[in-house]
Amino acid sequence: MSKYLNPYTDFGFKKLFGEEANKDLLADFLNQLLPPHHQIAELHFRNSEQLPDIPLERKAVFDIHCISTTGERFIVEMQKAKMNFFKDRSVYYATFPIREQAKKGDWWFKLAPVYFIAILDFVYDEQEEMRKFRRDISLRDQDGELFFDKLHFKFLQMPLFNKQEHELETHFEKWIYFLKNLENFDHIPAILNEPIFQKAFKTAELANLNQEQYENYEKNLIDYWSAKAVLETAIEQGREQGREQGREEGAQQKTLEIARALKHSGLPATQIAVATGLSTDTIEHL
Repeated sequence: MSKYLNPYTDFGFKKLFGEEANKDLLADFLNQLLPPHHQIAELHFRNSEQLPDIPLERKAVFDIHCISTTGERFIVEMQKAKMNFFKDRSVYYATFPIREQAKKGDWWFKLAPVYFIAILDFVYDEQEEMRKFRRDISLRDQDGELFFDKLHFKFLQMPLFNKQEHELETHFEKWIYFLKNLENFDHIPAILNEPIFQKAFKTAELANLNQEQYENYEKNLIDYWSAKAVLETAIEQGREQGREQGREEGAQQKTLEIARALKHSGLPATQIAVATGLSTDTIEHL
């Protein structure tokens, strides 16, 4: 049994970053992702369930929704399984902290910055050559210059981070290393033996949970394993379908090559059709 909780579970993530007593952990982590002018001094948690303006609309439930004392809004999501239209969902979620800033009476539409930060236990980039561990997205113009400094998306594709302890260079990399390997640690690594991580390890220690918390965590852990198993099964089925399709396409290509060679030798299309199973029309167009 692991000594520390799995931070990819709903319980684990909110235990680390979503409790009043651990706001300093969340602020320290977020500050590694933020520019100097948006650094967090203090955080306040907001209601994580956002209801839309029209009753029939779909509501949004965030993992963590918070606001800094200087007004910046943050949605922090831990996603354990790949989903369709994830980018669309991210944009939709970001509209809630934008709309909630609207004020009654005279209001000149001045907005506070909004950050959507997603920690992903999967890779959403389909093309391998385009994959990046970290994606920082903001509104820029055709020359790549920042157009609007009040809407930002930050995606961390955790499977793409592979640095080992001796390779860590920044405080941000230490946080990622901590999150990715927490469940497998049996002690605090020397490079993480500093106050902020000491507190994070103590918070994550399963021995510090009461019975009810432990039972909730176990349920979350089963859900996590189930979601991962479903995803891995779907991936393997997709690979097998791809291999089968490749075999079929290869066989088809080989048949066409044989038919083309027979046609070039002067054999009638009707005889080539009998030998290859191709239609005479297909053979005529080779």
